Amino acid sequence: MASASGILLAAVAAPALASGASPTSAPASAAAASADPDLQPPAVEDFAYPGAAEILQERNIKIIRGNGFLLLADCNPAAQQIKVYTTNGDACFQATGPGGFLTMEIPRVFALEAADHPISANLTAAGATQNVTVAQGGYKSVGEGTIGGSRSTLVELRITG
Repeated sequence: MASASGILLAAVAAPALASGASPTSAPASAAAASADPDLQPPAVEDFAYPGAAEILQERNIKIIRGNGFLLLADCNPAAQQIKVYTTNGDACFQATGPGGFLTMEIPRVFALEAADHPISANLTAAGATQNVTVAQGGYKSVGEGTIGGSRSTLVELRITG
């Protein structure tokens, strides 16, 4: 059996050696190919929110994706923050640039407050989606915060100005 495995090794190694490669140069050439930026796969941004699993577990906020210009923050009364009021506790967001957005699921929202940026928000209730706008520095009751309002889930928050 030793001669059979030796023949197999020779048959596999022969094409590589015939091309001028040595048995030890294959890993080096593979490393060189992976260092060539033309051969690298392109970087693709998926807009996934870092730490989303921990946020869901700790704060019952399911952050799905965003562009980095709107970030979940600890609420600070002295800071210019977008506030989402819920029956389960408030959530605050910091705008870090224009056009920021987050898709998420925050249940039982009853009011939204904009700070130094106007916002739009998509909320779902009873299978329907409603878009709500809040002016810069404004406050708006939504969902359970309105007379006869349904339990609403915030599914998207977007800076509009």
